[in-house]
Amino acid sequence: MWRKLVLLLFLGVGLAAVKERVIDSKLSDKEFGTADYDHEAFLGKETAQELDDLAPEESKRRLAIIVKKVDKNEDGSVTEQELEDWVRLTHNKYISEDSDKRFRQLVEENQGEPLHWNNYKKMVYGYGENGELVHEVDETEDYRKMYEREEKRWKRADSDEDGVLTLEEFRGFSHPEEYPHLHDIVVSETMEELDKDNDGGIDLKEYVSDVYHPNNEEPEPDWVQNEREQFEARDVNKNGKMDADEVKEWILPTDYDHAKSEARHLVHEADDDKDGELSTEEILLHHATFVGSQVTNYGEALKHDEF
Repeated sequence: MWRKLVLLLFLGVGLAAVKERVIDSKLSDKEFGTADYDHEAFLGKETAQELDDLAPEESKRRLAIIVKKVDKNEDGSVTEQELEDWVRLTHNKYISEDSDKRFRQLVEENQGEPLHWNNYKKMVYGYGENGELVHEVDETEDYRKMYEREEKRWKRADSDEDGVLTLEEFRGFSHPEEYPHLHDIVVSETMEELDKDNDGGIDLKEYVSDVYHPNNEEPEPDWVQNEREQFEARDVNKNGKMDADEVKEWILPTDYDHAKSEARHLVHEADDDKDGELSTEEILLHHATFVGSQVTNYGEALKHDEF
């Protein structure tokens, strides 16, 4: 069962990556600036829908408790920096809890023993220690590529090279985009997937074909030309190909901070008196925005006993 769930998870990630290659620390898969984005950013994916269904008065009551936690200096107002710090904190907690849950399930299936690659590949992919199949699986080319990609990622995350991943190493394995020392493997995986001719770079055709599969019966959509222009901008050295450094800046941009941007957005939405800070009253007045944003720790902050 676990093997099937993990494979579905990684297949889902692969499919999503075709639509959106930027894989830095986004706070939600929804479009930035929308109510859905704020909901997942403030509450989290798991309970955003649950809390959306609460009566307005109950939402406000719970939100008021959250505001006290966000207001670190307890001066009665929330600054943009306090919002940013909280959003970042809750995002990191979500990432850890997601990895920790998977890690515990795998260790449990492994009879409580340390999680070695040989055990992982048997449980998840059905391969024995020497690469032989020990479970009946549909070993397609994509299946094999996914296995080989995970093997490389495992070795890269295994900092002491003992074949076993600790909990912290498994967190990096699960979310390498969150760990700067593992960004190279994220870039490498993207290059391997898009560089069809294996020449060490991603050309315009490979870049566009990742997101657009033409149908001879339909005219080309306008957004495809925009993608070509994006490629030209990302090909910094203008050699007609995106190298590893250019791909890294594309998928792991250094000039954009999602937590900072979300905090600025929330202040803009709710700062009615334009003093650059949010009072409790302003937040509660705009509770429809905040009871659906990252500040509530992906929903966990609204489940505690104090509510």
